[in-house]
Amino acid sequence: MTAESGTHTGHEDVSPPVSSRTPELVLCAVDEPLATAWTHAVGSLRTEAQMVRVHRGSVLDVVAQAVVSPANSYGWMRGGIDAVYERAFPGVEQNVRSAVLASYGGELPIGEAVIVPTGEAEPAWLISAPTMREPGERLPADTVHPYLAARAVFLQWQLGMLEDGPVREVVDTIAMPGLGTGVGGLAPATSARQVAAAWEEVFGRRGDPR
Repeated sequence: MTAESGTHTGHEDVSPPVSSRTPELVLCAVDEPLATAWTHAVGSLRTEAQMVRVHRGSVLDVVAQAVVSPANSYGWMRGGIDAVYERAFPGVEQNVRSAVLASYGGELPIGEAVIVPTGEAEPAWLISAPTMREPGERLPADTVHPYLAARAVFLQWQLGMLEDGPVREVVDTIAMPGLGTGVGGLAPATSARQVAAAWEEVFGRRGDPR
């Protein structure tokens, strides 16, 4: 799988060895409720918490090699933070849709992720991990989609391959907006707890996604 068409984890015959290190994760919030939820979630982490920090501001303000798109399963980037990405990185929506078509036949399941180039020097990569199947879908209060999306992002960093080698060798910092807290309408605290649980699932102790 090339960088142009995107990469994914979970379907390759051979996976690279799992790395013992972790990326830096920057949790971004443009409003105070989400910033507060992120802060509480970081405080609850039991593993590698020093690698996770909160940024009060736009995800595009962060110096990072990859940004996270909490997209829909079809790769449409027409609303919320995804529309911001498409304006900042013209053509990135087509990159995502092409990767989804090439790897998943046009529908990226929740719990999977693809990584595609942005066309910029930094952030050079966008990781698309859907929190909803359909564009504009409202998430129920008991959903675990933010957990599944965050876990897919972390596994993409840990196991994903680009044309030139492992994702983890070119991505040191990941900038993540709220997952499901915009168009999805999910409470920030619920989403933040699930992201923290996914971090510990992949990089440390197992957490409770609810």
